Amino acid sequence: MNTPIYDFVEAYRESDAVRLHMPGHKGVPGPLGVEPFDITEIDGADVLSQACGIIAESEANAGSLFGCRTLYSTEGSSLCVRAMVFLLKMTALHRGVTPRILAARNVHRSFLDAIALLDVEVDWIMPKAACDGKPFAYETCEVSGDELAVMIDRLREEGRMPSAVYITSPDYLGNRADIAALAEVCHSHGCFLAVDNAHGAYLRFLAESAHPMNLGADLCCDSAHKTLPVLTGGAYLHISRDNHYLTEIAGRAMALFATTSPSYLILQSLDLCNAYIEENEALFERTASRVAQLKEDLAKAGYRMVGTEPWKITLVVGDVTEYGDEDEEGAFSDGDMLAEMLGKFGIFVEYHDRRHVVMMFSTQTTEGEFALVGSVLAQIAKERSDEEKKDESEEQNGEASEEQASSADERIPVPVQVLTPAEAILAESEYVDASQCVGRVLAEPLVHMPPCVPVYMCGEVLGEDAVRFVTGRVRVVKEPVALFRRK
Repeated sequence: MNTPIYDFVEAYRESDAVRLHMPGHKGVPGPLGVEPFDITEIDGADVLSQACGIIAESEANAGSLFGCRTLYSTEGSSLCVRAMVFLLKMTALHRGVTPRILAARNVHRSFLDAIALLDVEVDWIMPKAACDGKPFAYETCEVSGDELAVMIDRLREEGRMPSAVYITSPDYLGNRADIAALAEVCHSHGCFLAVDNAHGAYLRFLAESAHPMNLGADLCCDSAHKTLPVLTGGAYLHISRDNHYLTEIAGRAMALFATTSPSYLILQSLDLCNAYIEENEALFERTASRVAQLKEDLAKAGYRMVGTEPWKITLVVGDVTEYGDEDEEGAFSDGDMLAEMLGKFGIFVEYHDRRHVVMMFSTQTTEGEFALVGSVLAQIAKERSDEEKKDESEEQNGEASEEQASSADERIPVPVQVLTPAEAILAESEYVDASQCVGRVLAEPLVHMPPCVPVYMCGEVLGEDAVRFVTGRVRVVKEPVALFRRK
């Protein structure tokens, strides 16, 4: 596969041109060493927001690999998410229906920014409560096709029929939704399906594609840089070829939110990745097999895991009593401490908190690195097991608590919303100490970084549990603005 963007920049670099254009380093090699490859939108380099030359050719190459219409982003999936919300609103208006999105609650912060900027109405699918031995985490929001059908029918009866459904899959912890089933439900109800697939660009290139665009999604974004050999910031917006209206306005949607100075280093990286995928597709399934083997080894060592994502391992390492599974323990009880111990062996994970350790792998992960991770985690598990045997003095009570009998279908209630996200962001606001935030209306999303999933949305009243998610100061709406409007 050809690499038109890289080839153009390489030829320009070798021409020893007098660069009387941006950027200011003028292509002179500096401390980073990449300066000669760093250009701007000069003649022949095409324009990302109106691609018709080498960028359009490279995007077409990517589209042929993914089997859809594909546009590049040099600003990550965050740009693509905003563009998707714009496209969903414009499509609804084009069809003559009210723009309204039914969204799983574990959205990325960029989705909330988009609905605030575009003033789009949203109904939330809330996460399920912890029960049946399943861990609860706000990063996860399960929904089946049958459940989605019930939700859409209920909203239609209430006069709030969604024009689109928005799902994050895989989520940050590696859980994947049944995209095919959700797509079937959406299309049978006249809704569009948009998927934040930021963590799953590689899913297209497994032995059997599990990519949302091959499973029926209308729109999808991938963060290429998260799992493919692409520089940070490289991402894709995918559009179904069956929808001509979306295809026509997709470029406009991206340009609305994007910088006018895209990084050509990132564009070259995306361009070269096309050739890498075509030449190394066998490595994708091989990586999935190696991760599956490591999961088996870790399970034998006593670790508990969640998620079905083929290139990600999420260890459940928090206090198991929080998860309604008191008679089973994992190989470690504190994610932050486990991550610190791994760091001493030169192993640095994607994310950790008290309850989870998330590890991401790719085709670039070597066999030596797989072996090191497996051996270190096995050693840690054995040392902990030996310590427990030494300190054990009495048998624990293995009876399960009666409080665990709640239904697996029970979902956490939606927090009380008194202002729309747009109203809350634009309202007069102030900072208050976290200890004083309960009962106040949030003026900006309450987000943990990472995974950048809002625990509370702006416009919602902070409940008693808010103090568990935040320290320091919180921006809230000044009184009495939040008191005179209630949805």
